[in-house]
Amino acid sequence: MRYERKYKIENISYSLVEQSIRLHPAGFQKLFPDRQVNNIYFDTSNWTTFKENVMGIAKRRKYRVRWYGDNLQMIHKPTFEIKLKSNQLGDKISYPITPFHLSNLSSPTKEIQSLSEAVSPLVPTLLNSYHRSYFGTPDGKFRLTLDRKLRYFSLLNNLIFNTYRIEGEEIVMELKYDEQLDLATDRITQHFPFRMTKSSKYVTGIELVNS
Repeated sequence: MRYERKYKIENISYSLVEQSIRLHPAGFQKLFPDRQVNNIYFDTSNWTTFKENVMGIAKRRKYRVRWYGDNLQMIHKPTFEIKLKSNQLGDKISYPITPFHLSNLSSPTKEIQSLSEAVSPLVPTLLNSYHRSYFGTPDGKFRLTLDRKLRYFSLLNNLIFNTYRIEGEEIVMELKYDEQLDLATDRITQHFPFRMTKSSKYVTGIELVNS
């Protein structure tokens, strides 16, 4: 498992945030070209995933289908992910699933139900997208992502997507590293001019689209 330290950054431009990373003494470098990340989140009718996150339950799961790129209609290479959380440690299990069209979510919903082994039926609740940048230290021990242009669309009462209803102006930074490196992480975090926070895109999205 690995640690995933999150920073929700507000009222600071992306260029300044990126500059602080490039000037970090650990030597963070760009790893891959930026890309758009898309997710469909699933939950039970009783909002089990949402409630457990808000309540801070130590061991919990989150279910989502993820794909990349700006195609929000025909999803060609979707992956079903089960995010596992145990206190501050995280992991995920990934399964490639059958391509589908966003206007018909019944097929992927049935497919992930069997893969998830969830006792209660799962239903699609939220669609979100964001632009992600990838950075890492030269030794490969610490990775960092920057997410911006966060957008949300509720799938609770409308399964036909036309345009995003909510857009967030914050930037979400996430520092990721293996469990055994936690004692060495101070040399990384002490140079960030941002405060570590609890941040869940799923919880944020649900709260925004239902506000």
